[in-house]
Amino acid sequence: MKLTEQINSDIKAAMLAKEKRKLEALRAVKAALLLESSKDGSGEVSDGIGMAIIQKLVKQRKDASAIFKDQNREDLAEVEDFQIEILNNYLPEQMAEDEVRKIVQHTIEQIGATGMQDIGKVMGPIMGKLKGKAEGKLISNMVKDELNK
Repeated sequence: MKLTEQINSDIKAAMLAKEKRKLEALRAVKAALLLESSKDGSGEVSDGIGMAIIQKLVKQRKDASAIFKDQNREDLAEVEDFQIEILNNYLPEQMAEDEVRKIVQHTIEQIGATGMQDIGKVMGPIMGKLKGKAEGKLISNMVKDELNK
């Protein structure tokens, strides 16, 4: 089942079950997908682009949750965290940190990077390998740590 079809099906199920909070999160995804599909006029969004959109929405919610927690607004942070849980169901399983670190170390060895001046050479191939499997911020921090050794 395509991503858009799955989301539409889950929206119907949430409506029937009267899951208001889940429905809110799913409608936000559907709106983002519809907006993307109207850009080129095809009315369709590939699963790859759909995953990228959902990853972007998750990142936005994580940022918003962090801001709300900093401002002692736990009620609003809780809403964002709940939506993150719902959206993560549509994303592939994230890799463990130790697996990411192994790939980072292997790529650094392959390229022959020696310091921070080589970060651009290292980040490109790693992001290509790990796209959707690990957060960019995590990868960036690990690359910096490894290059500073």
